Amino acid sequence: MRLRRRWLAVIVPIAVVGVIEVASDSFLDEMLPFPRDTILVVAVVSVLAVVYGRYAFGEIDRLAGTLRQRNAELEERHAAAAALHRVSMAVTALADIDAVLRAVVDNARRLLGADVAVLVLADTDGELRMAAWSGPDDAIDPLGAQPGEDFRRFIRTAYLATNVAAPLRLGDRTVGTLAAAARTVRAYGVDDVETLSSLASQAAIALEHDRLQRELRELAVRGERERIAREMHDGLAQVLGYVNMKSQAVEELLATGRVEAARAQLAELATAARSVYVDVREAILGLTSPIPPDRGLVGALEEYAERFSEASKLVTRVEAMDDARRLVLAPDVQAQVFRIVQEALTNVRKHAAARRVRIALDLEAEWLTVRVEDDGRGMATVTAPPGDWPHYGLRTMRERAAAVGAALTFEPVGGQGTRVILRVPRLAATGRGVT
Repeated sequence: MRLRRRWLAVIVPIAVVGVIEVASDSFLDEMLPFPRDTILVVAVVSVLAVVYGRYAFGEIDRLAGTLRQRNAELEERHAAAAALHRVSMAVTALADIDAVLRAVVDNARRLLGADVAVLVLADTDGELRMAAWSGPDDAIDPLGAQPGEDFRRFIRTAYLATNVAAPLRLGDRTVGTLAAAARTVRAYGVDDVETLSSLASQAAIALEHDRLQRELRELAVRGERERIAREMHDGLAQVLGYVNMKSQAVEELLATGRVEAARAQLAELATAARSVYVDVREAILGLTSPIPPDRGLVGALEEYAERFSEASKLVTRVEAMDDARRLVLAPDVQAQVFRIVQEALTNVRKHAAARRVRIALDLEAEWLTVRVEDDGRGMATVTAPPGDWPHYGLRTMRERAAAVGAALTFEPVGGQGTRVILRVPRLAATGRGVT
């Protein structure tokens, strides 16, 4: 149809000119002498030119108007897409959920040309609260005392001549509402509703991301507390119970005049006290020794081994291949490996009666292999029954290894000493354990 109209715009003027020329050369010359026939032809052509020109210019104006309208729509969509991109970047960064929600309402107000925009959330009991707003101060009632049961409670009546809203949905749950309102009557179209819905979806994603981050931090804290509680129970609590038992034995021996036996018990008490002292120092060191980004896992282990050797009087050295030194693991995986090595060294100090410890890091195929070897009493220290004093931290080590998809095994070293082998996936990207 459009192609036909284009050809008609060319053919019609030619046909009209042809008809006028034929009429002029045939009967007009006989009916009207020169110059009357010429004047008539010019007049007819002028009238037809004016009529056709008005039609043509009208079409041009209509097409230009349509083009301007489409350009305006494209600009609006581009602005909406840019706003959604900014909000998406804010959600990705998520430094502050309040800042993200403020960005959402600011963009909603600007893109819809509204006077005010609000974002309200529903608490677990269904009560609404305002999380963010954009607009004049006199447009907002933070207490939600205005008439209505929804977002209108937080917007003063003078600003509700026109309003549009979109729900914040997470799955099949509605967790809040994003709304825009104006003091004057305005027509919000489908594009406006889609823009508002897109911003509402971004806000919902940001809220869910923030909730999951908070839960993750809470789980991390809870897991670390449980780990510390187990270590205190398996270490400090049992040592103190041992000290209490020995103290009672010393009292009984002194009461019966067995001084030499009491001295032997006191010597054992002194050994236990030294053990507790080293345990507490190691615990504090473990809590306050993050892995510096500029040193990496191997550098942190070398620094820890030096301090461990000084405190425990065990010769401790770290050997690492160049590839292992250059390997970059995810921070949580790196921290779990560090803690497992710490626990292995603690077990050596407490139970192996060793003189030397070797920590070796190698890259083997798709695995980072960490070996902790000692020259102590051997596998009996690893397989000792749980009732022995004190209990060993093998459970914690296994939990940490499982948290990052690693494999943990134990084996004897030539009939004397023990080797702890930790194999970590080389491409480990994320860990699920507590650091």
